Amino acid sequence: MAPVLAFAVPGVANARDWQPVEQIKTYAITGNTGAELYEAIGARAPQAGGGLAIAHTSFKLTWTRTYTPQGSACAITVAKPKVIITYTLPKPANKLSPDVAASWGRFIAGVEKHERVHGLFIQELVQQIQDFSLGLKVENDPSCQKIRQVLTARLGELSKAERAKNVEFDRVELSPGGNVHQLILALVNGP
Repeated sequence: MAPVLAFAVPGVANARDWQPVEQIKTYAITGNTGAELYEAIGARAPQAGGGLAIAHTSFKLTWTRTYTPQGSACAITVAKPKVIITYTLPKPANKLSPDVAASWGRFIAGVEKHERVHGLFIQELVQQIQDFSLGLKVENDPSCQKIRQVLTARLGELSKAERAKNVEFDRVELSPGGNVHQLILALVNGP
């Protein structure tokens, strides 16, 4: 028999009652021109998505959940996330000339803006998980085991959709003429 699902407040999204912790980590690069800085990124770039990345966004997500038996059913009555989003960005280790510093400033501002979109996707994912979880109820589950299977299946679907959204965003941004591609060209062809 398939579990029967019900929501505490059908069709109404839960108000966001959490805030992410956002942090920036850097990795050092050296160079005196935009081209040298970009070359240093290539030599020191972190691994992300199966290859090297100028920058990347990662997160750690943990939950406080309360599974409450309700007669022969089980419901999630508390679903509180804690998410830490980390943006990893390159940072010149040496002082740059004013022209190169200005060019670098435009480049890194654009790269950080790009990474923060990934951060927004993470926040959307967390909210979708909370919206689905809070008030989720599974009938014929007094031991609160079936509800975990239902939740896990939905989390897999949401995570897969979030990954696809990130891949598509990067495809557009990194393609010839895309925003990140333009940032790279401006840096490399600048002072």
